[in-house]
Amino acid sequence: MTDHAATDAERRAKLWSLIKDIRIGLFTTQHSNGHLHSRPMTLQNQDLHEDESLWFFMSRSGDPFEDVVASPQVNVAFANRDDDTYVSVSGTATLSEDRAKRKELWSKAAQAWFPQGVDDPDLALVQVRISHASYWDVKASKLMQLYAMAKSAVTGKPPADLGETGKVRMDR
Repeated sequence: MTDHAATDAERRAKLWSLIKDIRIGLFTTQHSNGHLHSRPMTLQNQDLHEDESLWFFMSRSGDPFEDVVASPQVNVAFANRDDDTYVSVSGTATLSEDRAKRKELWSKAAQAWFPQGVDDPDLALVQVRISHASYWDVKASKLMQLYAMAKSAVTGKPPADLGETGKVRMDR
């Protein structure tokens, strides 16, 4: 089921409700050789402010940093298999030198990766401004999903009404 009646604000709220508790996303960049590379990264923000961005800390000495500098178009994918929720976010990554934002987002978990704290010279703060996102929130039980797929195999019609899908475009 696709929710065509939802407003942009409702879809944005739905988007955040799906990713806020997952915290780890597969952050995909394009490497200089053209290949796409994904690696798990921890989402730092606790909510989706008016900046409609996702925030990450990363090492300045790693490939992801070099990839973002060379090609800022990225994708971040989130999955929660227990709840059958999946989100794909496309956006533009920029490096931020905002010390106040670093302090706002800082956590004990970040300290493990960057022992010198918010002033660690290896610490890069990356802002991903969301341009587009898609989500799939499967509501049907596993048993109902299996039934719908078996029925689809017999009838030749795709399964329907298993959950909610949506797309969010951020106005810029």
